[in-house]
Amino acid sequence: MSAPLPPIVLTFAATDPTGGAGIQADLLTLSSMGCHALSVVTAVTVQDTAGVEGVQPVDAEWVNDQARMVLEDMAVSAFKIGMVGSAENAAVIAEILADYPDVPVVLDPVLASGRGDELANEALIDALRDLLIPHTTLLTPNSTEARRLAADEDEDEAELGLHECAARLLDMGARYVLITGTHENTAQVINTLYESAGIVRSDQWERLPGSYHGSGCTLASAIAAALANGLDLPEAVREGQEYTWQTLAAAFRPGMGQYIPDRFFWARELSDNAEPEEE
Repeated sequence: MSAPLPPIVLTFAATDPTGGAGIQADLLTLSSMGCHALSVVTAVTVQDTAGVEGVQPVDAEWVNDQARMVLEDMAVSAFKIGMVGSAENAAVIAEILADYPDVPVVLDPVLASGRGDELANEALIDALRDLLIPHTTLLTPNSTEARRLAADEDEDEAELGLHECAARLLDMGARYVLITGTHENTAQVINTLYESAGIVRSDQWERLPGSYHGSGCTLASAIAAALANGLDLPEAVREGQEYTWQTLAAAFRPGMGQYIPDRFFWARELSDNAEPEEE
């Protein structure tokens, strides 16, 4: 007798050879939360824990073929989208999403690395706005990304309030927007979930010291996993935040740059709490 299927989530993202962010972070997070992860590589990066040195987008036809092959073979419960790589890739991903309108989509709009390395040009940002956000169930920008996506060409992004950013992003077609507050000058990190009717929930988290590589990937993947496991969206957002905070609290620093979230913190806790065997 075959075992019951775990929820299946398909992630579109770039590689990260450090394992801290990108598709490797997605795979670790989804697996840690009980899902089977399918992966479509959108770009290959050269980076370490300090920053990104190079990005090579994958050809859009290859992105399309990777996804179509597995989607014709397996039914997915959620999509998660990270770094897209190019406007052409955004277009083919949008076409794929249009064929699966009942599957929730979590989009983490990766525009820059933690160090500030540029990962999205204006053509790609326009494609996110015009092609991908209209298919998005939940958009998860940090406050910097929210302002950049929402600002008009002649506006000063710094002057945009986050409530106004959320309203504009919802007008672009996202059903929900979760703006995270790690980049804001507040004592605690405040993450706010919006829908067209207004604020759905606002959660405050202890601001941890240090700088983390892959926290946004972890959060978006954790929420996608919670949705795939059957939670409704507000509760999935809460569950994803709780999981992500725990990974950051247990983070480790294997290199000379940022800390990496420990996506299997719970397994190490179980190991530490295990009773010693009797001799």
